Amino acid sequence: MTDIKIKIIDREGVTHEVDAPTDMNMNLMEVVRSYELAPEGTIGICGGMAMCASCQCYVKSEHELPEKSDDEDAMLAEAFNVEENSRLGCQLHITEEMDGLEVQLAPEEV
Repeated sequence: MTDIKIKIIDREGVTHEVDAPTDMNMNLMEVVRSYELAPEGTIGICGGMAMCASCQCYVKSEHELPEKSDDEDAMLAEAFNVEENSRLGCQLHITEEMDGLEVQLAPEEV
């Protein structure tokens, strides 16, 4: 399997079911950007370095995801609109185990 299905709820509340490749070392933030599910310049501002939280999302499904790194944990501690299920999309690398994952993009920080 090289592609998996992921449901992404954008900031307008619209659900998109997208194909995400597992063989390109992409992360969730890059998938959101490639499908243009957030306005240009509003997601992945730091380039995926866990330094801005612009790619924060809420994990809606019960998938077993990798533990948060110290950098991700520290960034979420300073971010706005953080929930129990918050993750940084740039820190979630697409794997076959994520097939069926459902996430919602967090509101933009203003």
